[in-house]
Amino acid sequence: MSTSKKVVVIGGTGLVGSRAVTILRNAGHDVVVASSRNGINAFTGEGLEAALSGADAVIDVSNIVSYDEPVIRNFFATSTRNLTAAEKSASVRHHVVLSIVGTSDLSGNPYVSGKQAQEDAVQASGQDYTIVRATQFHEFMETLAEAYSADGAVNVPDIQFQPIAADDVAAALVSVALSKPHNGIVDLAGPDRAGFGELMRTYLAAKGDSRSVGVDAALGYFGAPVTATSLVPTGAFMQGQTALADWLRQQNHASQVEKA
Repeated sequence: MSTSKKVVVIGGTGLVGSRAVTILRNAGHDVVVASSRNGINAFTGEGLEAALSGADAVIDVSNIVSYDEPVIRNFFATSTRNLTAAEKSASVRHHVVLSIVGTSDLSGNPYVSGKQAQEDAVQASGQDYTIVRATQFHEFMETLAEAYSADGAVNVPDIQFQPIAADDVAAALVSVALSKPHNGIVDLAGPDRAGFGELMRTYLAAKGDSRSVGVDAALGYFGAPVTATSLVPTGAFMQGQTALADWLRQQNHASQVEKA
């Protein structure tokens, strides 16, 4: 008896989605790469009926690039309502969505506010689901360094940080999607928990970046006030395997191979 499943990955060409697609295909599953590029659009509803026919699970890692909170909230809420309605019509077993650790406490951040709207829409849908809240990705450390950079230094909030590799996020999403729905929230984080400043120093040092790093208790997270544990799990969580230092070594090795 075949154990192959049909899984639809919404946002399947992105950073995490493309990795989830690879993991699923390597395991022998039938994967639909859903994106507007190939005529499947959760926001408009285009192509959803055909894409979801016979599907066992949906992994939603869709994204939007905007700084306008109403636009972000509308995108995530509307896409989720369209998706979950189509899933119920197609008898899809499990809706899995990627969100952010601390969503409930970071509503001052426009993007996180949108993710909260997405979570709310999932929970109100009546569809079986699991919300996977992940910490910040290793791959976003450069973006964070630039966002908190001024006058030749990097000053970050005085908070705990526990980043995770995108590969580990994708693996966790696949594992969750192929399991029974939690009908609740699961936190996901990397193996390293330390001060934001300490991990930023590790990152910059590995990159050969000599900028000094300071911490400032008055700083928030992109418009949202924070406490020491706003961006890390405060209870049980799924743990990724890739430490930041190991990820940095992998990136440096890949860069050297590419240059050779």
